[in-house]
Amino acid sequence: MEMFLLSLRRGRLGLKRRVRRSTWLQIGVLVAIWLLADGLMRALGLPVPGGIVGLVVLLLAFALRWLSPRSFAQGAQWLVAEMLLFFVPAAMILLDNRQMFGWLGLKLLLVVVGGTVLVMAATALTVEWLFRRSQRNEH
Repeated sequence: MEMFLLSLRRGRLGLKRRVRRSTWLQIGVLVAIWLLADGLMRALGLPVPGGIVGLVVLLLAFALRWLSPRSFAQGAQWLVAEMLLFFVPAAMILLDNRQMFGWLGLKLLLVVVGGTVLVMAATALTVEWLFRRSQRNEH
């Protein structure tokens, strides 16, 4: 039994080393977590994106020290560096629809920027109100 546990620990350490050294393996593990979380949400029929659930699972694994953030640093850096590739379809839509560079595009830009400013202002006001309320309750 002792030999089995020792070989299990060695195998686990070897896997950790392989993941830490291989960018592609890190990306594969991150994608696998996302796919599993997405499949779980679809199976349960819950209206929560699998990516969000995957991030929560990954954060929980980091908090419980099942996984180390350092083990995924290279893969995460590559994904962030190549993030522009994920937005190419949106850029191609702009090139296919020239009217986006005219009044329609300007109107859409104003709506997006205005909506963002309103959401940020509402969030700031809510946080400020809750902070003052908590300060008042303490005294």
